[in-house]
Amino acid sequence: MGQALAASIEDQSDLELVGVWRKGTDLDALLANADVAIDFSLPQGTELVLQAAARNEVPLVCGVSGLGDRLNRKLRDTAMRVPLVYDRNMSLGIAVLERSVRQAAMALGTAFEVSIAEVHHVHKKDAPSGTALKLGEAIAEARGESGTDHIRFESERRGEVPGDHQVTMRTPTETLTFGHSVTTRQVFVDGALRAARWVLKQPPALYTMQDVLFRT
Repeated sequence: MGQALAASIEDQSDLELVGVWRKGTDLDALLANADVAIDFSLPQGTELVLQAAARNEVPLVCGVSGLGDRLNRKLRDTAMRVPLVYDRNMSLGIAVLERSVRQAAMALGTAFEVSIAEVHHVHKKDAPSGTALKLGEAIAEARGESGTDHIRFESERRGEVPGDHQVTMRTPTETLTFGHSVTTRQVFVDGALRAARWVLKQPPALYTMQDVLFRT
């Protein structure tokens, strides 16, 4: 993702890459010259990025999944000091899918059984995916449920699949299916760059791709 971001930024007339953080690099010095930071590292790296973004008051876009409760609390704390877009999936299509399944769940209620199936590459460690959990949480919230216990998750790991998700809502008499398929990781880069442009104009708060696409 870092290499893809760097390559895409070079093609953008309104963006300039001021540096890439690697192990051993001075993160504070890097952020001192930046208008916005984008983090696609790992949870252990994200903690350092959050601390540095807060110290340097640099807006942040973070797409790292599997953060856990402690780092999610740090996200919220950091967002009190800088504008921060966090989403487990930066795809514009997934943002639209999340909005769609939320509206459907609100309208249909608990009479429909819900299942979420996801397929990813063999290198992905977390299952269900962060995106599947995000979709499930949106559905549960729309139905007034406290958790995703009533939603069935199915995960498959094969090949180099960037990410496929399918949400099915079913009763004995009808089935409603929503799907999203990624053919290249470039969609996550495009979404992150859109979020980076957007977050520059926002006050400190914790945002998602829902805000980037639908907040006026």
